[in-house]
Amino acid sequence: MNDEAKPGKGLSSARNLVELFEWQAGRMGSRPAVRQKIGGQWKEFSWSELARRSRDVSDGLASLGVQRGDRISVIGETALDYMVADIGIMGSGAIAVPIYQSNPAHECHYILENSGASWVFVDSEAQAAKIREIRGRLPALKGLVRFSGTPQGSFERTLFDLEKAGAEWRKAHPGAHQERIGAIGLDDAACYLYTSGTTGNPKGVMLSHGNWVYEARGSAEIDLVNPDDVVLFFLPMAHSFAKVIQASWFACGSCAAFVESLEKIADNAGEVRPTIMPSVPRIFEKAFNAVIAKGYATPGLKGKLFKLAMGGFDAWADGKIQGRERSSLAFTIGKTLVFPKLAHALSERFGGRMRLFISGGAPLSPKIAWFFDVLGFAVLEGWGLTETAAGTCVNRVGKNRIGTVGPPLPGTEIRIAEDGEILVKGPGVMKGYYRNPEATAETIRDGWLYTGDIGEITADGCVRITDRKKDLIKTSGGKYVAPQNLENELKTEPLLSQVMVHGDKRKFLSALVTLNEENVRKWAAENGVALGSRVHETPQVVDRIQKAVDALNAKQAKYATIKKFAILEKDFTIETGELTPTLKVKRKVVSQRHQALLDSFYVE
Repeated sequence: MNDEAKPGKGLSSARNLVELFEWQAGRMGSRPAVRQKIGGQWKEFSWSELARRSRDVSDGLASLGVQRGDRISVIGETALDYMVADIGIMGSGAIAVPIYQSNPAHECHYILENSGASWVFVDSEAQAAKIREIRGRLPALKGLVRFSGTPQGSFERTLFDLEKAGAEWRKAHPGAHQERIGAIGLDDAACYLYTSGTTGNPKGVMLSHGNWVYEARGSAEIDLVNPDDVVLFFLPMAHSFAKVIQASWFACGSCAAFVESLEKIADNAGEVRPTIMPSVPRIFEKAFNAVIAKGYATPGLKGKLFKLAMGGFDAWADGKIQGRERSSLAFTIGKTLVFPKLAHALSERFGGRMRLFISGGAPLSPKIAWFFDVLGFAVLEGWGLTETAAGTCVNRVGKNRIGTVGPPLPGTEIRIAEDGEILVKGPGVMKGYYRNPEATAETIRDGWLYTGDIGEITADGCVRITDRKKDLIKTSGGKYVAPQNLENELKTEPLLSQVMVHGDKRKFLSALVTLNEENVRKWAAENGVALGSRVHETPQVVDRIQKAVDALNAKQAKYATIKKFAILEKDFTIETGELTPTLKVKRKVVSQRHQALLDSFYVE
């Protein structure tokens, strides 16, 4: 990475994330920083324009009296205006407090009250309505800035008006912006990211400019992203994975293409032809299941060849996961006749230029990773926590170790405790939890952050995650089982959407599963299966899921087999509170909601 800009401004010596961003914007100038679809057309916005608008927001906030260290929240989809607001908040010396757009009003209230936010940016009328609902219980909140729509009363104003006010304010204070930026140090807080709250109230993780500058430098050092890359960006900015991608984007000067919605990821990819796609595993699971469901439904010789090839792949992938090679005639046929066609179709679906997928936020099934690998796509799995600024470990380009999350970023130390817990020390570790010294002291001890993840370090220095410490199931027989391993493998059945394995302090394991209704209906139509109004109770569907469970059980020790399961009528969703905004199952919520059903599994 070239660092030829002014002293104190470049990648190697930036004192804060905004300084790093402005250095990059100065280098890139008119080159595209953002692509976004507006009015049905993709439009480009330059680095210079992004920097100008962000400075206008910073000065606009200064005109409102925002002081260094004030907390300012943003609620919305990841898009250009969101980036302008986020950079502008940090450039004002304030601390950004992102909130997931899916959070209901009472959760927004908790974060705004806990953080003491004085202003909030929103991207839609729906988000503005949430704030109006809770405004009376937030005495510290001074006002709301809307990306779109008409302000309702003096409490609200538009982003356009704020930027305009900032441009006017700067005329009277021409050197104020640079003075503010120069005063922000590496130890100053850049943002408070609130954990998704799978158990209890979310905690505000205090992450500094130094955390993000370190992540930016680390990603540049390992050559993860290049200046010519187009990064497909859809991760929510309230998640630390998205913040790492943002820091990497600032470090390398690539172009970020913001998708219209999660439903249009593949469509938008085909249009903007990205080269890199960071994603949570759920997106890879859906792509895998869509390919498998279509292949199995193909009639005639093509369908028979597909089934033969997948049978060979399954045996080969199982061998790879166990560290053994298992080639076969079926797998050879697949590599010759089937997989190249799948690779071409998938490549075209994502625009034909994809060179790299990055997976994070939750464990990725090794079988799915090997499937993409066979098709010629690299899926680099990484790992980290909000508390470690997300980018703690990641596989390297050309050195992908499937089944691991790769080695740590340069400068980060990893240690395995006696009970298997992974401990982290390094520049990515948080300052602590906001207004929660007890939780901070419990999590960071003697300079080491206790991650709550269980794992090991391989001979070549890669980290392998085996489970979450709190998620480990201990049966009444005293056996420990990692549920995520079972769940990830079972989810490779195309008819399934979600899986939650249960059994802590029980005699055996059980599971709740949900259906991918689109795949079920296609499979039923192509196999002459009549689906009634209660699809999840159709005997042929139940039988197919039972066979998938049996196939999984055949590979497990007896204590780790799933003895009973139930197919739920409806899938888990963010809206019903069963999934986090990054599509992870909230075990506590699901277990409580289906407590009677789970209890019935264990009745004598």
